Amino acid sequence: MLPVDDLGEPVVLDRPQRVVSLVPSITEAVAVSVPEALTGATDYCTHPSDLDVPRVGGSKYPDVDKILELTPDLVIANSEENRAEDVDRLRANGIQVWVTEAPATVPMALKSLRRLFATAWDLEPDWLKQAENLWRETKPQKLTALIPVWRRPWVVVGRDTFATDVLRRLGVENVYASHEERYPRPSLEELNDRRPDLVILPDEPYVFTHDDGPESFPGLPYVLVNGRHLTWYGPSLTEARTSLERALNYGHG
Repeated sequence: MLPVDDLGEPVVLDRPQRVVSLVPSITEAVAVSVPEALTGATDYCTHPSDLDVPRVGGSKYPDVDKILELTPDLVIANSEENRAEDVDRLRANGIQVWVTEAPATVPMALKSLRRLFATAWDLEPDWLKQAENLWRETKPQKLTALIPVWRRPWVVVGRDTFATDVLRRLGVENVYASHEERYPRPSLEELNDRRPDLVILPDEPYVFTHDDGPESFPGLPYVLVNGRHLTWYGPSLTEARTSLERALNYGHG
């Protein structure tokens, strides 16, 4: 019986050696774990910082023709970051595509990655074991926070998101964690009415700066954080906990 990806689709895997990754965090995971196998990545795959592989456009709108030219024996995609029509076209051209599910928690993300590496390469990366140990603990709640990820229009982190779980494990409760949408688009007036203890401003996908905090959320403490440490699930998780705890303590010490 063929293995199946996170969405239950069968995928032929035999230690793939020509992999195109359309998911930045998984690109980093493959590059660190089986670097010789990575054949292509998106323009947004920024880590490792010395990554030198052909680029195939953006995550949401990749150049499928470029991917096909690379003749991969596996393409890795994500149910939230990539479009189903691109996955369907790749499969129609005989390309094996492993689609990961958008993780709602840190354990869910690490379990998905563990299964991918075990199934594709019979591999248990050291960083994966380290990340599982580092993120096992959940601290008691000490703060509430608002987490914008875009402005014009404002978009914030909502329910069932990886970032919400990351912060919960650090003792920070997202004030939009119970919202019906995963990425709500409230007005700035509504955001300020929430009155959280802290506003957390990541540097991706929108590059928030020190100008955004006082300008948009007068009177509310804010902190700038590394967006990769907040939303990427891969080797970055081995450094993310320390980085985020340091930022949160500085912003609300």
